Amino acid sequence: MKILYYDCFCGISGDMHLGAMLDAGVDGDYLIRELSKLQLDGEYKINITKGMKHGICGTKVDVILTHKEHGDNDSHEGHGHNEEHNHHERHNEHKHHHNHHGDRDHHHRNLKDIENIINRSTLNDRVKKSSINMFKRIADAEGRVHGKPAREVHFHEVGAVDSIVDIVGSAIALDYLNVDRVMASTVQVGGGFVTCAHGVIPVPAPATVEILKHIPVRSGIVPFETTTPTGAAILAENVLEFTDIMDFSIERIGYGLGNRELDIPNVLRVYVGEKKDRDSIEEQYIIEANIDDMNPEFYSFVEERLFEAGALDVFTTPIIMKKGRHAIKLSILTDKTREQDVLDIMFRETTSIGIRKIKVEKIMLKRAFSTVKTIYGDVKIKNSYYDGKIVKYKAEYEDCKRLARENNVPIAHVYREIYKMMDRDLYGKREG
Repeated sequence: MKILYYDCFCGISGDMHLGAMLDAGVDGDYLIRELSKLQLDGEYKINITKGMKHGICGTKVDVILTHKEHGDNDSHEGHGHNEEHNHHERHNEHKHHHNHHGDRDHHHRNLKDIENIINRSTLNDRVKKSSINMFKRIADAEGRVHGKPAREVHFHEVGAVDSIVDIVGSAIALDYLNVDRVMASTVQVGGGFVTCAHGVIPVPAPATVEILKHIPVRSGIVPFETTTPTGAAILAENVLEFTDIMDFSIERIGYGLGNRELDIPNVLRVYVGEKKDRDSIEEQYIIEANIDDMNPEFYSFVEERLFEAGALDVFTTPIIMKKGRHAIKLSILTDKTREQDVLDIMFRETTSIGIRKIKVEKIMLKRAFSTVKTIYGDVKIKNSYYDGKIVKYKAEYEDCKRLARENNVPIAHVYREIYKMMDRDLYGKREG
């Protein structure tokens, strides 16, 4: 099992996360090519450099705005943004944007605006979904803090181009690494106070606290913000287990550098490692309820919300309750880190007033990914191993769908070609 582990001893921000992922092996040219699919050409450039913090060498990522305004006679390139970089660190400070020319177009982007930017791109569906889910977490948190629906939140803090790049870039990097499980340490959030668009606020910022609910945190290692809302959303959306126990063999290490000079190394450290087959038993929970008084059309919406919240599986079973009442048993498989999110949806979105929680062990085969070259194009394959041998394989549906459209053939033809290629490789079968 391939593991990605975040060691957040000095917190996490979007730019530090990109730096750490590049330092751990994500290809920088690939990241830039994929980000170009957002069609924000001319609005930014990415500067990737090597640097040092307390003797630790790592990667520094800066997103520099280059968007020109035409509202004045003397147009200029994002001076306000560059000033903000000079006087306010992108990491260890809650992002805020003054009413300057270089940021004016982006100051009031809302969730719908950002979803449109992402959905109109040619990024793959996995990256689109992950990116939007991270933005939704921030919007939900900001909405709770400011007392308004998420859709009405204006992204004063994370609506600018640099933060769109941070979040979508994170989704691209995670998709590139293609690990089986994402884990993290307890998250250091810092301390003190910070000035943002809403005035002076405590550290951690209220939105950061909302996003990190039910996630283990520590505070006060330095009197500055060490975890930003963007960094918190990356963890909340992607990490399946928070633990300070590292129980895997380390293969690669990456360091993402922050701006501020602190008494401790201002870096995010990530590990990419391998966990042996014997460790593939996971403790999970089945949460279920019997429901006999809900419109059946609602189940599809509830299922979608549950998967967005991180449910590992959702299924319904027709049952008969007392007095011959026909009903549905709604069952959700989840782990400890997503349990509360699942419960919130169950109680808010269904008519159930009580649930059952059952602890279970999930035993999984070791999985690894490979690529098959077919006459239609390359397809990613998930292989499952038992006793060191491949016993099952499954083609990536999104790849098959894309190739079917690109080649104007039925998707069944794509799958048939994959089966033919895989059987030939695994069992030596040949045509004719």
